[in-house]
Amino acid sequence: MNIGEKVSDFQLPDQHGNTRKLSELLAAGPLVIFFYPRASSGGCTKEACHFRDLESEFGAAGASLVGISTDSPARQLTFATENHFSFPMLSDSKGEVADQFGVRRRLLAKTLPTKRATFVIDSDFTVRFQVSSETNMDVHADEALAALSNRAW
Repeated sequence: MNIGEKVSDFQLPDQHGNTRKLSELLAAGPLVIFFYPRASSGGCTKEACHFRDLESEFGAAGASLVGISTDSPARQLTFATENHFSFPMLSDSKGEVADQFGVRRRLLAKTLPTKRATFVIDSDFTVRFQVSSETNMDVHADEALAALSNRAW
């Protein structure tokens, strides 16, 4: 997915097994979607906790958060509970949403099935911002928040 492209509506189960649709998540305004390779791994925990720590700032910017990985809803629940995430952690077990966003890995699929990438989606399903970094866990939340704060759309 590139800036300016439209995202197709999708639905995935969250950490509680409830189905979440993109259109419903966007109803309240822009959505920050962060993809991560593996729930509870060191880097993914650091990244997701940074989003958690900035959640009120994202809310003040009018945006909500959602994390996506190929982990099962049960693993997502453990991850969310241990780290006190109040936002949905979605299970893309087949990697279909990761495919749509172009972040699914093929060669390392068993160990790192998804690339670490973050997207800001506007309420009209348009990608307004994208960042990808495998090694700088803070850049995802920091740059997404800056993009929302400085938005001209």
